[in-house]
Amino acid sequence: MTIQWYQKVVSTIILGSILTLGSSINAQETINSHGISAYGDLKYPENYKHFEYVNPNAPQGGTLTLRPSTGGSTFDSFNNYILKGARVTGLGLLSDSLLTSTSDEPDSSYLYMAESMEYPEDRSSVTFKIRSDATFSDGTSITAHDVVFTRNILIEKGHPFYKNVFFKDFEKVEVLGEKTVKFTFKEGANTRDLPQYAGGLGILPKHYWKDRDFGKSGTDIPVGSGGYTIADFEPGLFVKYCKIDNYWAKTHPANVGSGNFDCIRYEYFKDGDVSFEAFKSGAYLVREENISKKWKTQYDFPAIQKGWVMAEQLPDGTPQSNQGIWMNLRKQQFKNIKTREALQHLFNFEWTNKTVFYDSYTRSDSFWENSSMQAQGMISPEELTLLEPYRDQLLPTVFDEQAYVPPVMKQSKFDRSALRKASNLLAEAGWVLDTGVLKDKNGKPFKIEFIDDNDDFLHILTPIIDTMKRAGIVAKFTQIDRAQMIERMKSYDFDVLVAGYGTSLSPGEEIAQLYGSVGIKQLGGANLSGFGHPAVDDLIKKVGGAKSREEMHIAVRAIDRILRAYHIRIPNWHLAEDRLAYWDVFGRPKIKPKFDLGVMSTWWFDQSKYDDLIAKGAFK
Repeated sequence: MTIQWYQKVVSTIILGSILTLGSSINAQETINSHGISAYGDLKYPENYKHFEYVNPNAPQGGTLTLRPSTGGSTFDSFNNYILKGARVTGLGLLSDSLLTSTSDEPDSSYLYMAESMEYPEDRSSVTFKIRSDATFSDGTSITAHDVVFTRNILIEKGHPFYKNVFFKDFEKVEVLGEKTVKFTFKEGANTRDLPQYAGGLGILPKHYWKDRDFGKSGTDIPVGSGGYTIADFEPGLFVKYCKIDNYWAKTHPANVGSGNFDCIRYEYFKDGDVSFEAFKSGAYLVREENISKKWKTQYDFPAIQKGWVMAEQLPDGTPQSNQGIWMNLRKQQFKNIKTREALQHLFNFEWTNKTVFYDSYTRSDSFWENSSMQAQGMISPEELTLLEPYRDQLLPTVFDEQAYVPPVMKQSKFDRSALRKASNLLAEAGWVLDTGVLKDKNGKPFKIEFIDDNDDFLHILTPIIDTMKRAGIVAKFTQIDRAQMIERMKSYDFDVLVAGYGTSLSPGEEIAQLYGSVGIKQLGGANLSGFGHPAVDDLIKKVGGAKSREEMHIAVRAIDRILRAYHIRIPNWHLAEDRLAYWDVFGRPKIKPKFDLGVMSTWWFDQSKYDDLIAKGAFK
């Protein structure tokens, strides 16, 4: 999808940084723990040897080659923390944090770069002691000064979300000793997640950046705190990450059986068909497939028939991506809710699923699809308790109707009854049909432009555009270059965007960046629709302050119910599985991590399998 590169900012930096806490505590005591969890006990004890979903004896070596599942067709930046530039895929390999998460717990994390942490019961602060052997990729020791520098430089020159969301409730960060750093949080803030925000922050080297412009994008290879560095690259073609020989955390329990490849190489392609042909020839080894037609009709090539390439659908235990056609409510043509509701009737999922997707998908309706955070049916008593104070500010449908579900249409390209429904709603919104074109009261035509930096989605958009034209909307698709796409997204210079957001298993106040009023005008923000509501803003705070998982789920369901009622996007579809094709040169553990595909984290290169395929004539 067009915004998947940006999803990295939201999912990797915001959502992926949430490392939530909890421990068995006594009132008023200072807690010292090897790990933290938001709502339950930790799975792994203090002396754990490795995570259960890895093979602790996995061979090390080889190169994993794959295409970016996100990030566009090229890149011009190795800085993962700023607004400028098109980031290269895989930059998370360059950074480590004080805490690390697991792939089989929804909200737990464990000591990593830190050897200890302590915090009071009210979580108003957290203190970390950094391991004495923790170093940057150039061998320089990681200190508390680097942690303080990281926070300060991100607020000063980093992506706006750091100042506006990530650090907004941080009172101060201070050096207590060369290896000891303390984070203190603002009085009155929801502190449940804040120690994890602090512990999940990738640490930047002060000595490297002191004489460089942090706010400038570019392809100078940075000094990092992670286990890999960029070994080679060419924008538009590839980037190759390789292990650091003297990596300090090589034998850390969190790394036993994990990160088994010596190198990881991403191959970039400007054309989807060229990318697929390259995979078929063995130019790269692993491919996630996101095109149903291709999966159903083209995965019978010779290498599969010979058993050299495996194609599997693996269960995905995470909430599904919140994908849809997002309407920009900052634009006048989308201000009226009747207009937005009308557009729901101009996307025929049933026909698209049958004709284009080979009946592969399920229609989405929730912003937290495939999870217990999804609103269902009529409002529950628990949701009503939260929403009743805002009854006069919310649409009656929030209270009086079931949580919105998109209309079911006939399996024909043009459903006339749906078109009539859309036309009636558009008329109610004040649009007048004049010689086949909808116009507002001032005679201005209703225009919708879809933009993208590639045409991968055009076969789906074309029927939608055709249906919109039948309704009198002047709709079109415009393909623009990558630089234009980034700039127009940052400045909200678009009508609609096809976009997908990753969703967290344990959301907190970071979702304000997606659905809160704070993100409406923020340059480069993630609130694509520009929707904001006081009820949603307050409920987001309740999500962040929830004392139990069920309490959090109720608040999220209430938010979901509101967002769906206001029709801020046309929901797309989901598949609770990952479609994965790979050349059979890998080994993998018996247990798949519940919340991760596991390819990069737990698979390993099997030299004997590779040699066998070479002997059989593969990779020619």
